[in-house]
Amino acid sequence: MKNLQPAALASYIDHTLLAPDASRQQIRTLCEEAQEHGFYSVCLNSAQVPYAASCLTGDAVVICAVVGFPLGAGLSDTKAFEAERAIAAGAGEIDMVLNIGWLKEGLLDLVRDDIARVHQACGGVPLKVILETCLLTDEQKTQACEICRELGVAFVKTSTGFSRSGATVEDVALMRKVVGAGVGVKASGGVRDYPTAVAMIEAGATRLGSSSGVAIVAGNAAAGSGY
Repeated sequence: MKNLQPAALASYIDHTLLAPDASRQQIRTLCEEAQEHGFYSVCLNSAQVPYAASCLTGDAVVICAVVGFPLGAGLSDTKAFEAERAIAAGAGEIDMVLNIGWLKEGLLDLVRDDIARVHQACGGVPLKVILETCLLTDEQKTQACEICRELGVAFVKTSTGFSRSGATVEDVALMRKVVGAGVGVKASGGVRDYPTAVAMIEAGATRLGSSSGVAIVAGNAAAGSGY
C-alpha cells in the first residue's frame, strides 16, 4: 500500500462539498473536477442532487447525497423520505447520519429501526451510515458497526466533518475489525492530504470522503481547513 501513487487514490474518493452556502458554480466545478480526476463520486446535500445530475449526464461519476445531515436527529420517516427523493433526483448512493443521541443512550432497537427504514427506502442503492465517531465511546462505535453489519448496509462512515473532529486511523481500524470484510468503511473529516489518505486505507478504509480530492491525487497538502 505504501507504493500506491497519489493518482491511484482517485477511485477511493467521494469528492465532497457540503457547505450550506455552496453555489451552483461551486457544484459545477466539483463535478468537473470529479470527471477530470476520475473520482468515485461527488458528495452533496440532497437539494444539490438535481443540479449535479444535470452536470453529470451520462457520466460515470456517482452522485452521493447526505441524509439527516449533519445531526442525525430528525424523524426516521423524514430521513427515509429524503433518501427516496434524492435517489429519484439522481443520487446513486446515500450517506445517512444515525441518531447519535439514541446510540449514546443505549436505545439500540431505535437506532436499528432508524437505519433499517432508510436502508429499505434506498432499495438497491448503497447506504453508508455515519457514526460521528468523535462523539462516541469505542463500545458505542462497536455497537453501531454491529447493527450496520447485521442490516447489511454497504458502508459504515466515521464522521460528518461538522462535529468536533473527523476520522482517525484508530477508529477506521476498529470499524474494519467489527464489520469484517463484507462492509465498506469510509473515512471522512480531516482526510486532506496524500499521507493521511494512505494511512486511512492501510487501516481498512475502502472509501475516502474529502473536499481536498484534487490535492490528494496531486500528492499535495490542502490549504486551510475543512472536510
